Amino acid sequence: MGKLIWVLCAVLFVAGCGVLVPDQTVAPAPGSPSRAEVTALLDTVRVVASRPRPGGYERGCKAGQGCVFGPAWTDDTDAPGGHDGCDTRNNVLAAQLRDVVTRGRCVVVEGVLADPYTATDIPFRKAEGGRIQIDHVYPLAAAWDLGAAGWSRDLRLRFANDLSVNLLATSAAVNQAKGDKTPGTWLPPARANHCFYAAKYLTVAVDYDLPITAADNAVLHDIARDCP
Repeated sequence: MGKLIWVLCAVLFVAGCGVLVPDQTVAPAPGSPSRAEVTALLDTVRVVASRPRPGGYERGCKAGQGCVFGPAWTDDTDAPGGHDGCDTRNNVLAAQLRDVVTRGRCVVVEGVLADPYTATDIPFRKAEGGRIQIDHVYPLAAAWDLGAAGWSRDLRLRFANDLSVNLLATSAAVNQAKGDKTPGTWLPPARANHCFYAAKYLTVAVDYDLPITAADNAVLHDIARDCP
């Protein structure tokens, strides 16, 4: 009988017998980047031991503030979509929402977001625009700490408004929870989208010659192993 109880405890969740962690593997979402693609990016990106804190990061652009990445969502940049007469936020919404309705040429007033971080659909109405925010995949504060502090102002403006690689619309709650966290401390709630996020983050890092930390590197390698 004692041996039988021990065997049952090894395979079931039984109070007092210890915990067996179940397999929580989730299949990557259809269209996710492959293991080879993510691994190739990991083989290319620079890795540093930890995130330095050089100081001087000041995002605000009011009088007396540093405005180190320029005014939010400025069109005055050579990033993709720059100088087209539309601000960056509306460009991102127009590119990533479906069933888009605009007012005039630029202003998105309605649409539906397939949230890349939660894998849920979020209806968008301009009157409730705060429900959807624009995330910098590689956070501005992290970029500043890991190299952007030494960039020209024009390059920082491009980075902050580069909708081709570094900007994703997502829910306000998720964007605020992410903050300036990097993959070592934050991943999208939707596990099926982790391969997408890993490749996106690494692409930004490679394109802008920004490093990732050792902690980021470990997490991203773990993700890559489960990519298709």
